[in-house]
Amino acid sequence: MLVITKTPVPRPSERILFSCDAFGSYGALRGAMFDDQCIDPVFYEREALRYYVNIVALFSTSVLKAIDKLSDVPVSVIAPSHGLIWRDKPERIANLYKKWAEYARGPTEPGVTLIYGSMYGNTETMMNAVAQGVSDQGVPVDIFDVTRTHASYILPSLWTQRGVIVGAPTYEGGLFPPMADVLSMARQKRIRNKQIAYFGSYGWSGGARRELEQIVDGLLAQIA
Repeated sequence: MLVITKTPVPRPSERILFSCDAFGSYGALRGAMFDDQCIDPVFYEREALRYYVNIVALFSTSVLKAIDKLSDVPVSVIAPSHGLIWRDKPERIANLYKKWAEYARGPTEPGVTLIYGSMYGNTETMMNAVAQGVSDQGVPVDIFDVTRTHASYILPSLWTQRGVIVGAPTYEGGLFPPMADVLSMARQKRIRNKQIAYFGSYGWSGGARRELEQIVDGLLAQIA
């Protein structure tokens, strides 16, 4: 016999916000469904940022409008369709989403995202020297090899950090394809208002730099 039970309908007095994609995150739950059960909040906040940049960032203006609408609405629990349910500190995820959304139009964090790709090891050698120089100035730097790191893990750093350094060789007259793919994704997400520097080979009459400029034109503030 098939027994059908009805799930209780939440009452307005419970003040639960079923936000669907908003305030969601990546990350396997690892035994925790609610934020007060979570023993690794840093992991979930990092995965929430990765989710935001890859899924929601393009709609940051709408995110800010939605959060503003909620300012006078009492909410005790935020229950997104993805990731943790926030019943202990729902304001935490709301404040994080607000901060990340504001990065779309305002200043971001002081720091550098250094992305590089290397075919024969020469560009990687240059990268080590560049990274050392940045670090010597006391500037935080995130380093990603575009041939080994999925773009979804690189985009959060590009979204939040103010500076971008690109290191790539020239490949058949153009930009190293894995690098072109990451930068094209950053363009699709409308990552704007960055200061960008480039280093790499000048083979094929500087073909890599020309393609780089085409990809980031109008999105990144300055190329050195």
